[in-house]
Amino acid sequence: MDTNVLLAAFGTRGLCEAVYQVCLEHHEIILSRHILDEVRTHLANKFEVPKAHSRQIAVFLRQHARIVQPADVSSDACRDSSDLPVLGTAQAGNAHVLITGDKDLLEIKRFGKTIILTPRQFYDEIK
Repeated sequence: MDTNVLLAAFGTRGLCEAVYQVCLEHHEIILSRHILDEVRTHLANKFEVPKAHSRQIAVFLRQHARIVQPADVSSDACRDSSDLPVLGTAQAGNAHVLITGDKDLLEIKRFGKTIILTPRQFYDEIK
């Protein structure tokens, strides 16, 4: 899962929360320190979650995921260079699926062995 899916899972109620719950119970979640740092920062800044609570969420995520060092990804792998660490995380973790709402990532559709799906596509696939 990318940062925005995790933010929606913890910051709102709805599909992303359900997707996270399914992944937590039935799949291995692969994250990186880069994604965890983004989640913690955006929860505090965008969602105005108290810093102590955003740290607790980051700790929870760390405890329930496999943390990898993002692989180096060629700068031409996607349009937006800020997405390279997300692709690198998927690659380093040998992820089967990357769940994202990011249009630049979704346009790729597949990165190596990783299929790139929206939260809705993923949820529909597992039902």
